[in-house]
Order: sequence, then C-alpha cells, then structure tokens
Amino acid sequence: MEQSLIIVLFTVLLLLLLTTTPGTLSQSSPAAAPAPAGPTNVTKILEKAGQFTVFIRLLKSTGVANQLLGQLNNSDNGITIFAPSDSSFSSLKAGTLNSLNDEQQVELIQFHVIPSYVSSSNFQTISNPLRTQAGDSAEGHFPLNITTSGNTVNITTGVTNTTVSGNVYSDGQLAVYQVDKVLLPQQVFDPRPPAPAPAPSVTKSKKKKEDSDSSGDDSPADASFASRNDNYVRACTEALSLNGKKAK
Repeated sequence: MEQSLIIVLFTVLLLLLLTTTPGTLSQSSPAAAPAPAGPTNVTKILEKAGQFTVFIRLLKSTGVANQLLGQLNNSDNGITIFAPSDSSFSSLKAGTLNSLNDEQQVELIQFHVIPSYVSSSNFQTISNPLRTQAGDSAEGHFPLNITTSGNTVNITTGVTNTTVSGNVYSDGQLAVYQVDKVLLPQQVFDPRPPAPAPAPSVTKSKKKKEDSDSSGDDSPADASFASRNDNYVRACTEALSLNGKKAK
C-alpha cells in the first residue's frame, strides 16, 4: 500500500516537472528576433531575374553598382533603373561598347538610372525631359523622354526609341524595368557641334566716332566754305586782270 502511494506521488511530481519546465525555459530564453533584411543590392536582383549578364558586368566595371548600393542603403532617395536585356546589347552595332572610353561607359550606364523612384502608374504624369544620373538633360546632352499610349511606355533619347517590356522589381524605393534596347545618349552617340561664337559688335563710342567722321566729310558747312573760297579766288583773279589792263 505504501509502495503504491509512493509511486503515485512520484508520478504526480514527474508530471508537474514536465508541464512546468517548458514554460520556465520559454520565459528565460525568449525566441530570437528575425534577422534584419540585407542591403538592397541591384546586381543580385538582376542576377535573380536572369538575362541581364552584360548590364550587370557593366554596372560592376564602371563602379555604378557600388554607387547605387550606397545611395539605396545610406539615404531615403529612390532610384529607377531601365535595364537592357542581353539581347538588347546583342542588337548593337559590332564594336559599339569597345569604342567607348571609360568616361563614356560610365555615362552610358548612368543614363539608365533615374535618381528618384518612379512607379508604373507615375509614367503617365511624368515631366519630360527626365534627368538621369548621367547629368544635363538638355537637348544634345542626356535628354530622356517618356510617353505612354494605353499600357505601353515609350522611351526616346534622341538616338534610341524603345519601350518598357516588363517590371523586374519594385519595393517603393527601387524600381527596375526591362527595356527592349540599350538607351544611347546624344552626348556620346550623336554629339552636337558647339554653337558658333557671335560676331564681334562695334562699340557705341567707336561707331559714333565713325559716324561723325563720315558725316563731317560731306557736311553742308564745309561745302559752303569751299564755295565761298572759290568765289574769293575768282574775284581776286579778275581784279588782278583789270589792274593789268589799266596799266597798259
């Protein structure tokens, strides 16, 4: 009888230990918080999407990839990228990329980046020309214009006309769109000759002097003086002639 009671008590204590231990452990060792998301990395996003091998290589070789990484993770500024697919680069004229110097390659890749977030719904109300990270958006430099027709988004650079063919990524700060052609900027592929220097203008003082000299040559006063002088000479000549006749 006593042995049965001891067994029952031992069983009850064991059950109490089993039911309280999880609660005690959970209080002393709270669940770990989820790891924070890593920094936004444009090249990794493009690698995951596929078909952007050449664009990724150029982003890295020009240093633009590191610029974008810093902008996205060290500021609140948004970024929009128009990413040409590998087939877009294949359609370029042979030797196009190799003909560019280092500065021009940087400008080419920066021309595909807008330093603000543009959602797909913003394309219809966007103000042209858009300023890219390549710089001046004036005609002949790096103008980028976007228009829409229904659901089609058209892009023109003055050299290239293309369309947005897909939405690759969007998170409210970064938007990546696929384009069907490489965006070629005018500054690099169709540079405009510098405007001719204006012809030198005659200064007012010089012009006034020239006008004065010109008008003085044929002034009425000078003409009158010359006429009187001629009459005086003629009168003197006639007087001398008369005196000569009288003397004879």
